[in-house]
Amino acid sequence: MMAILNRLWRPRWSAMTSKQRLFAIAIVAVAVLGVVVSIILQIQQSRQRARSVQGDGLVPVIAASAKLADVPVYLEGIGTTRALNTVTVRPQADGKLVSVLFREGQDVRRGDVLARIDPTTYQAQYDQVVAKKAQDEATLANAKIDLERYTHLSTTNSIARQQLDTQRATVAQLEALVKLDQAVIDNARAILDYTTITAPIDGRIGIRLVDEGNIVRASDATGIVIITQIRPMSIIFTIPQQQIASVNAVFAKGVLAVEALGADNKSVIDRGTLQVVDNQVDQATGTVKLKAEFPNSDVQLWPGQFVNVRLLIDTLRQVVVVPTAAVQRGPSGTFVYVVQADGAVEMRPVSVSQQDEAQAVITRGLQAAERVVTTGFARLATGTRVTVTSAEDAPAATPPAGPRRDGRPGREGGPRGGRSNAPAGAPP
Repeated sequence: MMAILNRLWRPRWSAMTSKQRLFAIAIVAVAVLGVVVSIILQIQQSRQRARSVQGDGLVPVIAASAKLADVPVYLEGIGTTRALNTVTVRPQADGKLVSVLFREGQDVRRGDVLARIDPTTYQAQYDQVVAKKAQDEATLANAKIDLERYTHLSTTNSIARQQLDTQRATVAQLEALVKLDQAVIDNARAILDYTTITAPIDGRIGIRLVDEGNIVRASDATGIVIITQIRPMSIIFTIPQQQIASVNAVFAKGVLAVEALGADNKSVIDRGTLQVVDNQVDQATGTVKLKAEFPNSDVQLWPGQFVNVRLLIDTLRQVVVVPTAAVQRGPSGTFVYVVQADGAVEMRPVSVSQQDEAQAVITRGLQAAERVVTTGFARLATGTRVTVTSAEDAPAATPPAGPRRDGRPGREGGPRGGRSNAPAGAPP
């Protein structure tokens, strides 16, 4: 091979100028130097990895202690806010709208005057029926005097009996006519009162539907304005039909607390109570409607909006809890890495009853005060020695949003069913 290279290279080398030979030698020298530097770097990296793995054998992790705590149990759902009462204020008399006395968006009380319709025609009708009653009362009074006179004369047989009976019938007719007049007066009074439009409920005024100066009629469908009662406020939400029995059992024992959550699904907007569980299941969705009532004192709930809701149905007393990040999932189930007194970790299977974004409830396999690893699982196995950093020194975790009854992980944290951080041979 060398002979062949010499035969190929020697003629070319002989044909090169001195500059070309120097350039070729420089290229070869740079190539050889690069190979040498690469080999040295690889050797140094391998030595560093060996020192990190075989030097002191300590793997850095973050750990937290299991503790006893009272854990609330919530059922979560999405609800729709609904006003407790909504009224469309419509005119009950025809006429010109002479004044509008409310501001759009203001709060009103029952009986507050909202608008006035021109009462001139209705006032005249009322005065007319009042005068008619006065006329009939005068006629009745005269008829009663005649009846008294005829009754006295009949005792001496000075008048015919038939005339006395006729007078009595006349008095009765006039008395009935006066009663009819009073009914007509009451009707006219009511229609006259309808010209003053008042608020039928406490609530908040919406957008004005009719402007001042328009002719309004009792048959108008749109009305003048809509009043919505926003204090208190109700929320209609749903739960799966599988939860009906547990909710009814707890609801029968007392009042159940309900919380309305903000857009982040963590901050509580308002707290209320459960009012009713619907009497049937929606066959299309397999859910049941529940209605809760909230005081809404700060008016943070608005009719028609979607709200995240959670219903408190139980509280687990003094159970073992760990950060959700400590619970790992393997082919054979859930487990945690427990830090032993000698600094080594033990892979231990546990049973999780429920968990949320921040904490998990452990029912078997762990005791309070034991430390579990929350970060740094990649190089761990049973017997691996670790150096521990307390979880209190790490960035604060997100506050819990309330454990779910079914123990599913939350939307933002916790182990997912499709991923596994377990090494091969995870415990059952």
